Amino acid sequence: MKQSNTVSSSRRKSRKAYLSAPSHQRRINMSAALSKELRKKYGVRSLPIRRDDEVTVVRGQHKVSGKVTCCYRRKYVIHIERLTLDKPNGQSVNIGIHPSNCVITKLKLDKDRLALLERKRAGAQAGKGKLTQEDVQ
Repeated sequence: MKQSNTVSSSRRKSRKAYLSAPSHQRRINMSAALSKELRKKYGVRSLPIRRDDEVTVVRGQHKVSGKVTCCYRRKYVIHIERLTLDKPNGQSVNIGIHPSNCVITKLKLDKDRLALLERKRAGAQAGKGKLTQEDVQ
């Protein structure tokens, strides 16, 4: 069932919006879930991924842990430090992983990231966006 009249539920329009999104929206689209410990500590479920975060790949055939070396917004992938493929000519190439298939295990924190965590925690505690049974009827 359609929730909002201002947002299209068309598959075609959703794909077009996702694949032609500008860089600042791609940052939000490239979010990853936090590990259970971090989720408990910060009261936040997911965050946009960034370089120097430590992640674990939990889906797909490349299940490894490591540090994020590059966030490739144009291709919607991240590169992890030990996740490479050796080509027949001996050259090493990074394998791209979508952030939704990863779990953040260690955050690189600075003042802006801490402020973001505080804002997200405050919104979650206020119950922002949550509808109760009484609101629906």
